[in-house]
Amino acid sequence: MELSEHCIQTLEKEGFTTIYEESESSNSTYETHTHEYKVAVFVTEGSLEITINGIVKTLQPGDRANIPANTPHSTIAGPEGCQLVLGE
Repeated sequence: MELSEHCIQTLEKEGFTTIYEESESSNSTYETHTHEYKVAVFVTEGSLEITINGIVKTLQPGDRANIPANTPHSTIAGPEGCQLVLGE
């Protein structure tokens, strides 16, 4: 089973109602922001640096980050960009 397919099935089983794939180009950034709902992020290709509550983690393919509702976070795609599966 392809990694993105596995991630989508995992999020469906966990009850996420909005699940989508997204591509980020090399070094693209999202400045600090929040969501009114919890978010799960899986990296399926490339890498993503994510900062949640001041803690920086670099996610590689197969890694996951969980972002609680109303939690400040930011991201920077790796030098090769990244492919993500997100659940909201």
